[in-house]
Amino acid sequence: MAARPVILGIDLGTTSVKAALVEAVPGDPSGFVVLASCARAARAEAAAQSAAAGPQGQEQDVSRIIQALNECLAALPRQLLQDVCGIGVSGQMHGVMFWKTGQEQVIKTEAAVPFYDLGSKPDRPNFCFPWTPVLNISTSVQLATSMPSGFQPAQTPDPAAPVTYFPYFDRIYLAVAASLNGGNVLATFVHMLVQWMADLGLEVEESTVYSCMIQAAAQQRDTCLTITPTVLGERHLPDQLASVTRISSSDLSLGHVTRALCRGIVQNLHSMLPFQQLKEWGVERVIGSGSALSRNDVLKQEVQRAFPFPVSFGQDVDAAVGAAVVMLQRNLNQRES
Repeated sequence: MAARPVILGIDLGTTSVKAALVEAVPGDPSGFVVLASCARAARAEAAAQSAAAGPQGQEQDVSRIIQALNECLAALPRQLLQDVCGIGVSGQMHGVMFWKTGQEQVIKTEAAVPFYDLGSKPDRPNFCFPWTPVLNISTSVQLATSMPSGFQPAQTPDPAAPVTYFPYFDRIYLAVAASLNGGNVLATFVHMLVQWMADLGLEVEESTVYSCMIQAAAQQRDTCLTITPTVLGERHLPDQLASVTRISSSDLSLGHVTRALCRGIVQNLHSMLPFQQLKEWGVERVIGSGSALSRNDVLKQEVQRAFPFPVSFGQDVDAAVGAAVVMLQRNLNQRES
């Protein structure tokens, strides 16, 4: 009996690594089923930043990312891994492919597993139809949508433009608004609170602070406080800093500030790619994914508040599953042709 065709999807994220095993199921409405998945925190921040990183730069230890990947793969069922016939990889759109040892040349071509490298985080084709953009909020934020067939971007990209066009499968382009400020801004806020309390002689875990501030914001349904969360600047505005405006004595609670911070992350993306523009392009709904979004109900509320059409949310391993499903579809298309 022939081995079942299983696809391995891998997402090499900034803060975590995810892996998923996917199998085609023709009778299922989605066309596939997730057999197993795993996620591991990378904890890859380099202890000492080099001068080349710059004042706002951040370097990572590649060996820790590889270690997290190995742990993910070891946690997946060994029998299913033996059935893998293709691998799809997604990851940091700004990352690099680590190092080259030349060892990959040792493997004979006929013995190699087909491999696709997906530069930006892919969507999940089971619920993504034409004109369905994907909003990913993890460490950073990306909003991507496919452009109509035949669209061609300018030959010389504008470095000051907040939207970039990337080639995708089947000769189409993706319009991508990629913000540097996402879950990392919330992490910076949590770290600041923990440091303040340490200065006051109090020891509190960051996970406890995060949970408390989300609960406080959930009870604070609205706020007049306005936060521009660009502590890291943006690719098209590298010198932009964060700011807080419309401060009043009634808006200084933890709930107000956290609510305003979550809203600011979404509104900052809106300034890069106005959601009304999506509507003019024919968009009817949005898929939300990413670890920061899946774990933060307040952020979900602000996304639903901002978009003028329905938003549905995926799971934490969406990018890994999406990478696997893309590979699965490519394999099926090759067999049919």
